[in-house]
Amino acid sequence: MEEVWPLLPFEPWRDTAMTLQLWTQVVGKIRLASTPWLNHSWQVPLYVTVRGLATSPIPNGHESVDLEFDFIDHSLVGRSSNGTVAEFSLRPMPVAEFYHSALSLTRQLGMSITINPVPNELPSPIAFPDDQLHRVYDAQAVHRFWRALLQADRLFKHFRTAFLGKASPVHFFWGSFDLAVTRFSGRTAPRHPGGVPGLPDRVTREAYSHEVSSAGFWPGSDQFPHAAFYSYAYPQPEGFAQAKMPPGAAYEAALGEFLLPYDTVRAASDPDALVMDFLQASYAAAATLGKWDRNALECALGAPNRPRRVGGFL
Repeated sequence: MEEVWPLLPFEPWRDTAMTLQLWTQVVGKIRLASTPWLNHSWQVPLYVTVRGLATSPIPNGHESVDLEFDFIDHSLVGRSSNGTVAEFSLRPMPVAEFYHSALSLTRQLGMSITINPVPNELPSPIAFPDDQLHRVYDAQAVHRFWRALLQADRLFKHFRTAFLGKASPVHFFWGSFDLAVTRFSGRTAPRHPGGVPGLPDRVTREAYSHEVSSAGFWPGSDQFPHAAFYSYAYPQPEGFAQAKMPPGAAYEAALGEFLLPYDTVRAASDPDALVMDFLQASYAAAATLGKWDRNALECALGAPNRPRRVGGFL
């Protein structure tokens, strides 16, 4: 169980988490600068892999490039469809050094790219080439974080199969440093007020242009120093905060969302069942109170090698 759901207290690896978030922003911005915009910023996230976090293919002329954080061998690996491979080791180093090394790696892969060097969604950001402050890298802590992401990714993907409507991929947003999956009612939403620090309002408003029920997992932050699963709705329907959740989960008014502490999941007799119950209960609260067309949008959880029944056939 320690290997499946490893210990992940925030404070002991806080400095590493902050450094890693900035490193992922550098790589994420490389993808952002090279990939056509997709609805709700779905062109920018990273994805959990069997070794870490990766971009997926990034267009580079008539070729493609991908970048992967390997949290087993602890390296950043770049690959091109022309066969070129380049990498450098992940170790304690300032963000400035990582930034220059990452851009050098892209040049080795045949990319010519400039990125916005200012971090997003962080208080008092320091431009990447000037950041000598964030430099801690605890490889064991990063490995544990990735192992927790593996479990969250697996469960979110299973949860996603029970929805026939529009749903996001399961993806890792480097701005907010969380893994997320989002369901859509199909209806437009009220104009979002914006105001997210370090994020242009036009990006936020496009992301929340339609009604959503969104769930995710984050490792914690200075504002909330605990790893947790979360779920929220936009717009939030009346009565949402009072909806019944599984034991251990509760509504956090300051954040405007339900939280299920990661430590509660680790201590559960069946962690998978608890997370799935939380995901379903929080979604059901958003969909029922928001008057979504649940009969048209939902289906049974998917199973391997079992196609959906359509119109009584199959």
